[in-house]
Amino acid sequence: MLKVMFVCCAGMSTSLLVEKVNRAAGKGGVDVDVFAMGETEARKNLSQADILLLGPQVRYLESSFKKSIGDSKPKLGVVDMIAYGRMDGEKVLAQIMEMAEQT
Repeated sequence: MLKVMFVCCAGMSTSLLVEKVNRAAGKGGVDVDVFAMGETEARKNLSQADILLLGPQVRYLESSFKKSIGDSKPKLGVVDMIAYGRMDGEKVLAQIMEMAEQT
């Protein structure tokens, strides 16, 4: 199972998107567990995720998380801004799968 952590300011604003991505994964038979956390909790729990996706509103944290992660897991990305704004779970799931395939 692929574990994907979304990071936002307090872990709340991405909850609807998390729901939609999990729903899209269920429909597509994709084995993922998508969950959201605020920045502070995410930093404490980096090892729980295979992929770490920052919400567009916290994109400024990307370099800081890169330093924290180094060359280890999780893979780091920023949720596509348009997909986030539209709450497009299928598009974000596609982004996740693309990241998972990258070495």
